[in-house]
Amino acid sequence: MYASFFGLSKEPFSIAPDPRFLFMSDMHREALAHLLYGVSGGGGFVLLTGEIGAGKTTVCRAFLDQVPAHCAVAYIFNPKLTVVELLQTICEEFGVQAPAAAAGALPSVKAYVDALNGFLLSAHAAGCHTVLIIDEAQSLAADVLEQLRLLTNLETSERKLLQIVLIGQPELRDMLARPELEQMAQRVIARYHLPALSATETGQYIQHRLAVAGPSGGREPFDSRAVARIHSLTGGVPRRINLLCDRALLGAYAHGQHRVSADMVDKAGREVFGPPRAGSAGTPAARAWGLALGAAAGVATLALAAAWVWRVELGLQPPATAAAEVAPGLADPASAAAPVSAASAALAAATAASAAAVAGDGAAASPETALTDPAPLMSAAWREEAAAWRDLAGHWKLPLPEGEPCEQALAAGLVCHRATSGLGVLRQLARPALLVLRESDAAPVYVKLLGFSATGATLATADRQWRLPLPELARVWRGEFATFWRAPPGWRPGPDATDAPATQAWLQQRLSAAGVSDAAGPLREQVRTFQIANGLQADGLAGPLTLMLLGRADEPGLLQDR
Repeated sequence: MYASFFGLSKEPFSIAPDPRFLFMSDMHREALAHLLYGVSGGGGFVLLTGEIGAGKTTVCRAFLDQVPAHCAVAYIFNPKLTVVELLQTICEEFGVQAPAAAAGALPSVKAYVDALNGFLLSAHAAGCHTVLIIDEAQSLAADVLEQLRLLTNLETSERKLLQIVLIGQPELRDMLARPELEQMAQRVIARYHLPALSATETGQYIQHRLAVAGPSGGREPFDSRAVARIHSLTGGVPRRINLLCDRALLGAYAHGQHRVSADMVDKAGREVFGPPRAGSAGTPAARAWGLALGAAAGVATLALAAAWVWRVELGLQPPATAAAEVAPGLADPASAAAPVSAASAALAAATAASAAAVAGDGAAASPETALTDPAPLMSAAWREEAAAWRDLAGHWKLPLPEGEPCEQALAAGLVCHRATSGLGVLRQLARPALLVLRESDAAPVYVKLLGFSATGATLATADRQWRLPLPELARVWRGEFATFWRAPPGWRPGPDATDAPATQAWLQQRLSAAGVSDAAGPLREQVRTFQIANGLQADGLAGPLTLMLLGRADEPGLLQDR
């Protein structure tokens, strides 16, 4: 309707997943690279997750355009199926003739699996790689997920016959974290969480779609203030950007204006997302509006999500306050070479079983207060970092007396870790942590992170738990966090932990438990395989994040999402 008015050949902000409009931010490139890696990954699962509207399906369509000719691909976009219906759909997508069945009845599960196995063997003999893609995979039932796992058992003596790509919302990661799906989780060879766009990327995204839609023949319709408001109201989620920009352009066209102002964007936002209603903070519409308004302050922290793991560990574009291990004497070469003592390692092993309990005993019994503003939380937070460290150590069942907490913890085999990243990293590390909160230029305060969901975080101070919406948390949290991790036997501070024999043995055992089973191969290659599967920088060095992920079974966990 308005395209020709702005000198465009087509409307630029359709919500259809058109690959021609795919904006390849750094994060989208990494997501696409993970999918392409999965094509040659030799079987198992590849996991791509992201918030609603983040562009997962569009990346998938771009992936389909780049699938090599030797691959046969089946794409399922409606996974709300029974086990038999799923197998039937897979057969239809691959062109496998349905097995015979009694009149009026579907073939059995075994009949479908046998037919698929025959097809997969024939494809393998012909040099064809078979890939199954399931979109909206968070809707898969538990028994269907188990059947998919069993399909990855179809193999020759050399390789798996079927590669499965699961694409879904963050709930999919949570599903695979359940104990009953541990076997399936261990078969995930690569995973990536697609975050929202940053403020800069939002402007680039808008310009990109306008350019693809055709030259405007004049000034860009959105000025800088309008772009800033668009990012603020959408949180950098591409689908929400499309909805808002489309309505804003329509409003400008209706008023005969060739430029979209910030006021026009605000009006379009009320029309598209609806106004926030007083006293209705719990409604889905109000939560969506609240998330949009809060995202401007926190998107640089929250939008990076799991992708920050890729960058923090000795990696690409580290933040100004990159991750650093806090251990006494690290600046002293002599003390840096000293391993954790055998007595300390024994103490760590002795406390490992009890340390795996979720949160501390006191935290579980503390009352919880739901907040809509972080002010009460800030008032109750710890002012002294050492006191917060001592409280956090309780989750590892390690009482710390007065004094320097990180020195005392290291003597017991626990290392202090500080970093700047996003909640995605903390979700992957899956352990309690300290968050450093700041309001303007005021002194920092400290709270504990006990758990979080897609919309809120469970935090704790000395005597209370708090539930705070993520946009409100983003107002006072800039990504700074700290936590403990349990050093493996023989560990030495440094970028790589593969030197000490005791650490090598620990790594070999944990890598095997994680499904990296090539014990005869070089240890660094096994570490690299694990890093690729978990979204870390694949350098083969067993740095802190790699060790933390391998040692999760020995660590206290986060509360379940609610």
